[in-house]
Amino acid sequence: MGIDRAAVDHVARLARLALDDDERDRMRAELDDILGHAGRIQALDLDGVEPTLHPLPLVNASRPDEITPSLSQSDALRSAPEAEDGRFRVPRIIEDA
Repeated sequence: MGIDRAAVDHVARLARLALDDDERDRMRAELDDILGHAGRIQALDLDGVEPTLHPLPLVNASRPDEITPSLSQSDALRSAPEAEDGRFRVPRIIEDA
């Protein structure tokens, strides 16, 4: 599997990179190595191998969902700089269309 200079120029254009001749040659070699490595991985026989989502077993680290006392609306609004109709009043950031 080989990558030519035109493909390197195309990828560079998509990435909005300005490459000089030396960088193009280096990128061609590096991209060729990457594609070769991907080809070797793709050639592996993985029948019967379970997909791995993560290399380590994960457990849910969140706390149980329990009802606990919370602030009332009036307590929450008590320290607000401005309140209006039971809500926090904030400056308008979107102009009317």
